[in-house]
Amino acid sequence: MTVARWAAVLLVCAGCKQQADPPSPPPRALPALPASELKRGHDACQAYVGRACACAETIAAARPRCAEARALADAIQVAADVATNPDSTRRDAVQSNAAIRGVVKACIEQLAKLPADGCP
Repeated sequence: MTVARWAAVLLVCAGCKQQADPPSPPPRALPALPASELKRGHDACQAYVGRACACAETIAAARPRCAEARALADAIQVAADVATNPDSTRRDAVQSNAAIRGVVKACIEQLAKLPADGCP
């Protein structure tokens, strides 16, 4: 009888063996903007910075545009850093990429408005 009890206890203990955690899925790559798109966007904002700040040297009313242009250029770099950070979530990366595209759009639109403000 004692052998049967020990066998039953061993069977119960074997059934209670803690299951190992299933392996976690491999991390998915974060969506990234193509390097060429990022470079074109950066170049567009740098062109806006150059022209807006050059205009601000001669036209005092254009000084706020220079500061805005520099902030837009910095925003691209910050968003790119967030999008490529391995600690960022997929959602953060997607939103950062969308933000980059929005900032580039703003740079291009503001650059086109400079001649109407009297800037060469």
